[in-house]
Amino acid sequence: MGATLGSTVLGFMREVVSARYYGTQWQMDTFLAAAVVPTILFGVFNGALVSALVPTFSEYLTRGRDEEGWRLANTVINGLFFILAVCAVAGYFLAPWFVPIIAHGFPPPQMGVAIHMTRWLMPSIIAVSLSGVFTAILNSHRRFKSAALTGIALNILTIGTVLLLNHRIGIFALVLGTSLGLVAQMLVQIPAILLTGKYRFTIDVHHPGLRAIAAVLGPIVVGSAAGQTALFFDRYFASTLTPGYMAGMNYATKLVNFPQQIFAAAIATVIFPLLAAEFAKSNRAGVGQSVAVGLRLVNFIIIPAVCALIVLARPIVQTLFERGSFGPTATDLCAGLLPYAAVGLVALAANVVLSRVCFACNETNWAVVVSIIAVVINVVLSVAWLPTLGARGLLLANSLSQLLQAALLLTIVVRIVRGVDWMALVVSVTKILAASAVMVGTLHWIQALGVQPAHSLASRAWFLFGQIAIGALVFLAIARILQVEELPMVVRLILEKFAKNIPSAPDNREAPIA
Repeated sequence: MGATLGSTVLGFMREVVSARYYGTQWQMDTFLAAAVVPTILFGVFNGALVSALVPTFSEYLTRGRDEEGWRLANTVINGLFFILAVCAVAGYFLAPWFVPIIAHGFPPPQMGVAIHMTRWLMPSIIAVSLSGVFTAILNSHRRFKSAALTGIALNILTIGTVLLLNHRIGIFALVLGTSLGLVAQMLVQIPAILLTGKYRFTIDVHHPGLRAIAAVLGPIVVGSAAGQTALFFDRYFASTLTPGYMAGMNYATKLVNFPQQIFAAAIATVIFPLLAAEFAKSNRAGVGQSVAVGLRLVNFIIIPAVCALIVLARPIVQTLFERGSFGPTATDLCAGLLPYAAVGLVALAANVVLSRVCFACNETNWAVVVSIIAVVINVVLSVAWLPTLGARGLLLANSLSQLLQAALLLTIVVRIVRGVDWMALVVSVTKILAASAVMVGTLHWIQALGVQPAHSLASRAWFLFGQIAIGALVFLAIARILQVEELPMVVRLILEKFAKNIPSAPDNREAPIA
């Protein structure tokens, strides 16, 4: 969790640096369009390979067949490297054909820049995909530290390159920094892989584990690709809007993802191997217990975060981004978009946990169907709302499709597991909503006082920190009064559970991850 927090904070610093130098200018829109293919591949391979490889690889380890398991892992690593090298070369030469599909609304000069940027980014798809495989292997061994450091490596390289080279090559400093950072994501995991002493330069195309992976990989790839398709359509539709809206949507989405990346992703990452192990033991009651507690912990963090993001949208954007090329107009644009992105955060965080449950329990087909349904609904709503709501409609379509996906995934999970304590879940959500409502009232009261900070960064940051601190204290106080069980659970999770290197299965409803 500490590494995830550091990565997310550095990710914010990367966005702050990008906003400082590029703001919501057309160059930033162009970079975001060019980064679609590597970003989609990152989501597909990290999602699909981790979800397919962890259960198969874990099964070999659980049964004491380590050598067979590592022969499978080495085959995947080495085979994937050669396949993706060919794909990277092909993508480099085919960029003039597929980039105009993504950014069809760009004028010709901007389209040429987008193609050039895409070619710079294509070699990084090798590192992006291998990084996902390394993460899957390390997670199977319940080694989370190296994988959690990948985001730190990416952000440090990106920030450093922009600061050093922006005055020479402009927006291409961000392109180069992103490419180097994606390679660093892979490199930072290699020492942990080599320390296992199991890596070999071998390819066994007849390994039975490949058939086991292939049996589930296809549906998972389709499901992951369906989820990433939302990004494609966001950029596709946004390319027809006034320059700056694509960048504004990106900044708003990054702000919304901050609490999800810190808490929901960290909880889901650690709980995934435990879910797979419990399912392998046919302990569906244990799976159901972990799912319920995981959702309750996510709700405890995310629901008040959504409320704060909506109420404090303008001061948050102003404090973090308004400097350099990011002026008051850009602040108004992003602050107006932020609430539409935030309303779907609870569903997005829940989907992180629920989708991991489906993949850990080898229930992939229906999860894929749900992902496809969500994408179709997203596209339909985007087409319907784009003419009237513009970028707000695109973000709202994303939020509602995430909500639908969460509802359908929850239905699937209930069918898979046993022992979900619905009463505890409902009571928990009710108490969290009550505490969040009091927090929202307090924040509105502070804003009604009419106090405005000075225009300096320090003054704005201090005033924003004060509002967040007061809101958080009010929320925690009401949660304590209402005896919200997740409060001591979160404290215990941070102080006791994550201090251990190897988590074990939950032993009761009060201790979700040990």
